[in-house]
Amino acid sequence: MSDQPSTSTSGTRRFRDRGQILGLGGMWLAKWALCLVLIAAGGWVVWNILGYLWVGVLPVLLAIVVSTVLWPPTRAMAARGVPQAAAAGITIAAFLAVLAGIVALIVPSVVDQSPELANKASQGITQVQDWIKGPPINLQDDQIDSAVQAVIHKLQASAQAIASGVFSGVSAAGSALVTLVLVLVLSFFFIKDGPRFLPWLHGVTGGRAGRHFEAVSIRIWDTLGGFIRTQALVSFVDAFFIGLGLVVLGVPLAPVLAVLTFIGGFIPIVGAFVAGALAVLVALVAKGWTTALIILIIVIAVQQLEGNVLQPVLQSRTMKLHAVIVLLAVTVGGSLFGIIGAFLAVPVAAVAAVVIRYIGEQVDLKLEEGAGTEPGPAVTNENDDEPGSAGLATAEAEAGSA
Repeated sequence: MSDQPSTSTSGTRRFRDRGQILGLGGMWLAKWALCLVLIAAGGWVVWNILGYLWVGVLPVLLAIVVSTVLWPPTRAMAARGVPQAAAAGITIAAFLAVLAGIVALIVPSVVDQSPELANKASQGITQVQDWIKGPPINLQDDQIDSAVQAVIHKLQASAQAIASGVFSGVSAAGSALVTLVLVLVLSFFFIKDGPRFLPWLHGVTGGRAGRHFEAVSIRIWDTLGGFIRTQALVSFVDAFFIGLGLVVLGVPLAPVLAVLTFIGGFIPIVGAFVAGALAVLVALVAKGWTTALIILIIVIAVQQLEGNVLQPVLQSRTMKLHAVIVLLAVTVGGSLFGIIGAFLAVPVAAVAAVVIRYIGEQVDLKLEEGAGTEPGPAVTNENDDEPGSAGLATAEAEAGSA
């Protein structure tokens, strides 16, 4: 008797032993393992190519994110008869004016209040040293000096690593200024020629593939735009309430800290934490423990409002990403590309989620189209050797198909 599984006229397969079933399962597992290995190899190749082309890839990614913000006013002006190029130019000019205004707001405050803040910090350090010398710690001056020198040496040794981590993403493009210029130029062309992209994509990929590319592109654009608008709203709420608390309590550099809170809000979870910690630290140095504790309560309350109300309600409509995925994306992006990586991590994760969801929808559509047209193969019991069992299975299959 042959060891191969028998097949009846109705397509029913009968297996003689467990080895045949395990063999089929092993072949299925091996096939998918090979597919995963090939996909991983392809991803590794693409990753290395992006590494070589990072000088050009980084400005393009940043320009796409910026374009999602600048596109709505450009579209509104174009709808009112303004030429597309003029609308894009006006939008870019307004964007530069906003950036210049932010810089003009920050720099004078830092210049005017930094000496006072430095004096407060020096007084705070002296108070801490006096407290450490007293009971119950009772440290001597030489012990304090050695500890301070150890901290200074540690900071000096880590300075290069800290700087390289902060500017690792930007240094690949040469400098922050070059990157900014490229981002602005690319953003201008993106919002100027954006409506031509989908027709061009159809012409390159053809009608069948172009339909899928168009659907995915529209979803990605909507997701990125929704992410930026949501983060801007959440960051504004954080900056407004925390900045209001800093102003009311008379904490120095309140406008600067509010702007940093707004910018930090675009790095989910991590950015808000760092900005809040910096505000508490400045309040501690400048105003003492009581003011710092009040600022800490304000920061915690605002972040609870953000984390439990604003982000779940707003981001669930745009990105639909779990908080764990957001945190992991920010951690991986920050460790690989510094601040730029942390900023781009969530948009990249959201884009990947959009593509995965679209693929899942297409798979579900194919399953729905094929449901009921082809009856699945029936598998008989492995010990079913009684005469007439094949005929019974055939009758059951025919009855099920009827």
